[in-house]
Amino acid sequence: MKKHVLPVALALCMIGALAAAAPLPSTRYAIKAYDGETIANFDLTPAFAARLDKLPGKVAVGNLNGDVTLTQFYDLNCPYCRQAAADIGALVRSDKKLKLVFVPYAVLSVQSVRGAMIEIAAAKQLTPEQFLEFHHRIYAERGVIDAPKVLAVAKDMDLDPQKLAAVANTEATLDILRENATFGGDAGLVATPAYIIDGVAIVGHPGLKPLQAVIAAVRACGKVVC
Repeated sequence: MKKHVLPVALALCMIGALAAAAPLPSTRYAIKAYDGETIANFDLTPAFAARLDKLPGKVAVGNLNGDVTLTQFYDLNCPYCRQAAADIGALVRSDKKLKLVFVPYAVLSVQSVRGAMIEIAAAKQLTPEQFLEFHHRIYAERGVIDAPKVLAVAKDMDLDPQKLAAVANTEATLDILRENATFGGDAGLVATPAYIIDGVAIVGHPGLKPLQAVIAAVRACGKVVC
């Protein structure tokens, strides 16, 4: 990997450290997590919604013409994102009208950044269904997820590791992670995973059933809580 990767990765890690130290935003809607506690959430401004639409490196899976879009910001080394991966897979499989959008938000470690760079490169070669499987397999790996582990998963899915690395180790790929990290920091996504649905940010993983309830509410009344 090129020498310029390390300082950029450290800068992204600083964003993650600042986010972890920041207080959670105030709660706008009574969205309950799986444990019955209200989970932090807030409205995004129209300006942030417009920025979200233009973020690079997003990967859409599920029904690409779905009636509801759920966006997840995640870090490959976030333990809560790892726990959420099974719920997200179940959600997409069970809801045939849902469009799910993954946004790599590598802010926790250098390893997260390097792994995300490989994942971004792989996304260009995989179908949505294949990427969902790829994403799930990455989280099935033990320990810290880094570039070699992501490359190993890619190889198991018949992708060429050398070609992936050549695409991943570029300034353009780093720019994707920079822009995503900047957006998340500006928008107040101070924990991972974070979700955006119908212009509302949900900070943290509420669980499968709470996410299903939010999606059902958006369909029923156009709000995250009816």
